[in-house]
Amino acid sequence: MRDRLKRMILERAFRYSEEPVFKLAYGGVSRFYFNCKRVTLDPEGQVLVGQLVLQTIRDPAVVAVGGLTLGADPISNAVAYTSWLQHRPLQAFVVRKQEKDHGEVNRIEGNVQRGDSVVVVDDVITTGGSTLQAIAACQAAGLQVVQVIAIVDRQEMNGRENILDRVPHFDALTTRDEMLYLFLKSRGHRT
Repeated sequence: MRDRLKRMILERAFRYSEEPVFKLAYGGVSRFYFNCKRVTLDPEGQVLVGQLVLQTIRDPAVVAVGGLTLGADPISNAVAYTSWLQHRPLQAFVVRKQEKDHGEVNRIEGNVQRGDSVVVVDDVITTGGSTLQAIAACQAAGLQVVQVIAIVDRQEMNGRENILDRVPHFDALTTRDEMLYLFLKSRGHRT
C-alpha cells in the first residue's frame, strides 16, 4: 500500500528541476515540488492515505484527525471515513486559517472538544509553518495534539524539528529523499 502511494506521488505530485525554479509557500525556491492534492483528492489516493495515516496513529486515545485547511482536509476526511469502515471511528476537524467573524466564532470546525487527544495532518512539511499554525490553534482550543502525520517530509528548513518542538511525535508516509531515489531510478540513473 505504501509503495503504491509513493508511485502515485511520483507520477502525479512530484516535480523536479536541475535548477531551483519552484517557489514554495515560505518564499524560498527549490528543485523539488510536491502537489499532493493530486493524490489526496483522487479516489485511490484517498483510500491509500486513509489506510496509511490510520495505521500510523500511535495513541489509541486519539479521537480526531485534522489540520489547516486546505492541505489537511482531504487527508482527515479520508482517515475519518476509513476509521468508520474499520470500526474505529475518528472525527475529522478543520482548522480555519483565521477565525470566522460571524455565527459561532470558531477557528476549529468539527466534533472535537477541550481535552480531546488529536492528530494534526498535513500534506507536505517544509518549515512546518502551516502545521505549526494548526497545532497552535488546536492547543488554544484546549485540544491535546499528540502526533503530526504528513504525507511528505521535504527534509529541509527544519520542518520536522520545528514540529517536534511542539508535539511528541512526527511521522511522514514518505520523504523527499525516498521520492528522489524513486524518481532517479525511474529515469534509469544508478542509485
